[in-house]
Amino acid sequence: MKKLLNQFRSRDAGILLLLGAVTVVIHGLTNHQYGFHRDELATLDDARHLAWGYVAYPPITPFIARLALTIFGPSLVGLRFFSSLAIAGAMVFTGLMAREFGGSPRAQAIAAIATGIAPVSLISGSLFQYVAFDYLWWVLTAYLMIRLLHTDDPGWGVAIGTVIGLGMMTKYTMGLFVAGIAIGIVVTTSRRNLRSPWLWAGAALSLLLFLPNLMWQAQYHFISLDFLKAIHARDVRIGRTTHNLLEQLFICANVFTIGIWTRGLWSYFFTDDARRYRVLGWMYVVPLALLLVTRGRSYYLAPAYPMLFAAGTVAWERSLTQLPIDRARLRVTMRWGSLAIGAIAFAAVMLPIAPVNSRWWNITNKLHDNFREEIGWTELVQTVAGIYQSLPTEERAATGILAGNYGEAGAIDLYGPAHGLPQAISGINTYWLRGYGNPPPETIIALGRSEEGLKRLFATCRLVGHITNSYGVENEETRDHPDIFVCSSPRESWDTLWQKLRSFG
Repeated sequence: MKKLLNQFRSRDAGILLLLGAVTVVIHGLTNHQYGFHRDELATLDDARHLAWGYVAYPPITPFIARLALTIFGPSLVGLRFFSSLAIAGAMVFTGLMAREFGGSPRAQAIAAIATGIAPVSLISGSLFQYVAFDYLWWVLTAYLMIRLLHTDDPGWGVAIGTVIGLGMMTKYTMGLFVAGIAIGIVVTTSRRNLRSPWLWAGAALSLLLFLPNLMWQAQYHFISLDFLKAIHARDVRIGRTTHNLLEQLFICANVFTIGIWTRGLWSYFFTDDARRYRVLGWMYVVPLALLLVTRGRSYYLAPAYPMLFAAGTVAWERSLTQLPIDRARLRVTMRWGSLAIGAIAFAAVMLPIAPVNSRWWNITNKLHDNFREEIGWTELVQTVAGIYQSLPTEERAATGILAGNYGEAGAIDLYGPAHGLPQAISGINTYWLRGYGNPPPETIIALGRSEEGLKRLFATCRLVGHITNSYGVENEETRDHPDIFVCSSPRESWDTLWQKLRSFG
């Protein structure tokens, strides 16, 4: 830890920290818009049920959400502060990677900014999801690898193992990066580190950190594997993995930085200056190949780009020394200009700043669906509360709220207590593990399900309302399953019913 902190004791690091602080401030000024995203609602609910594992992800993200709830309460800006802080940290460590390669403060700043304006970075700083923290762990791992290779100090192996362990406790795709590290070490001159006990100590430490989640998975028969299989099949079926290679150009990295990261990748494999760091090239190529073969989502590879930005920026800066002064200045001006254009263009559609239903809003929603999934949750709960209060008093006491997805369940649990609503039950993900309550409900208010499906489960079902929002925004709730039903008289025992209600999403 002391060796790591020493890297911040310089003027260069001060500039990088300032860039990180600006990023946090920008996100803080914009993150109050709209409402919680459905993913955030689920994570907030998991934060109130701390455990060593959850169906959809390992435990670190809900733990951070619990910290945010404790400090800020259910605040959009407070919760997302931690996401923006993770992205800012990734920017700082990208700049420090450029410094390790001999880059000037200018090169370090350019590398950091290239990281901060990547579409995945921008959106991750605007949402509380595991994506932001996964991003940080990949970047920090790459930085520590560079420190290991630069100093030949095997002690960095323990730090690397620590961060990998934290990464595995955040998102399982860290395993792709580990595969890249392992293959990169074996096929390059870095294999000399295999003789170091510190490297193996780091590997053991990463396994030790991951062990609690591994034990949780064993307790629940590795239910997350079933989840991942189901989610992957869905993504392939609806075409989310069709354009993975193309999306590397404009989702994982800003299109205005293509020249930087491609140059960085080239330098790792084909230049003498970066020969000792060749393992980092493999740390990109191997995860990319695995994602293409397995048809994973394109954004999974986004955290691998900062280490390419660092090498590419330094290689670009060195090329300037071979140019006449006027041409070099022009190249520098063009670089700063392209970064500015890329930052403005992508911030305009990736940050939550467009007025709802404006032309600007419509453009952002053609590019991604995150913002429309942040609309209408409080109104949904108010609608359910009105239905609940309309039931006879004696029936209300035995009524449960059956949510069809984790957004609905999370919204009911967050906003419902103020309306006197019971906690939601749901068959999705970790909600299914929590069960249907004791005693089981005799009547349910059902959301997110079709009338046909409900009538197969309950003898009596009647339509009682619809999910809408005051903006008229079409999202998953209003488009795919807007009807609300009151059902009673289950056709089978709740134990049997609950097995049929299990789902992943």
